[in-house]
Amino acid sequence: MKIIELPIKYEFNRQKNCIYPSLIIVNKELTLVDTGYTNFLTLIENEILKNGYGMKDLKNIIITHYDDDHIGSLYEFKEKYPWITIIASEIESKYISGELKAERLVQAEELLENMSNEDMEFGKWFIQQLKNLKPVLINKKVHDGDMILDNECRVVATPGHTSLYFPRLKSIITGDAAVKENHELVIANPQFCLNVEKAEQSLIKIKNLKAENYYCYHGGKFTLYSKNKR
Repeated sequence: MKIIELPIKYEFNRQKNCIYPSLIIVNKELTLVDTGYTNFLTLIENEILKNGYGMKDLKNIIITHYDDDHIGSLYEFKEKYPWITIIASEIESKYISGELKAERLVQAEELLENMSNEDMEFGKWFIQQLKNLKPVLINKKVHDGDMILDNECRVVATPGHTSLYFPRLKSIITGDAAVKENHELVIANPQFCLNVEKAEQSLIKIKNLKAENYYCYHGGKFTLYSKNKR
């Protein structure tokens, strides 16, 4: 069993960016965690193939939370690989499937009302991006403490996100519950946090698991050893 980070490089607003979906390998079966923006399917496929794995072995996709940079290509993956089991938390599944209006969309629409003319164009674009996301039914809903992936992975509820803890590997896939910035684990974009207090509690929760490796979707892999050597 192992975890591989998949660096997906792209350009947005004339700036170079990179996100890090995770690939979990358990008994030769692949599980992808998060799917990037819309039209990122080929970019992610290429990274999986580059690591020597075949798409026929992709059995699951876990979505940590509803945000366009995490679920953007989920519909494309399910269309191309219909056998894949889509896994998400009970709460997030309602947004991903379209059963409930996503909190992120509600927030974006509320923020638009007080935006300057300069920012309003981007705000409208962002809202449209969220509205363009196609709903996908969740095949398996998980809850805090559930053991999945042959009992190698423990689901950790970090409100607004789902984190994944691998006791044997002493590793956590954080979703956006933690991001790597300046060699530290911090909360993601506090200015856009739906609930900063809960985000801080979630960060404390995953830090208390005392893992050695944190696979952050934004910033990449954070290792305690590398911090301690600084």
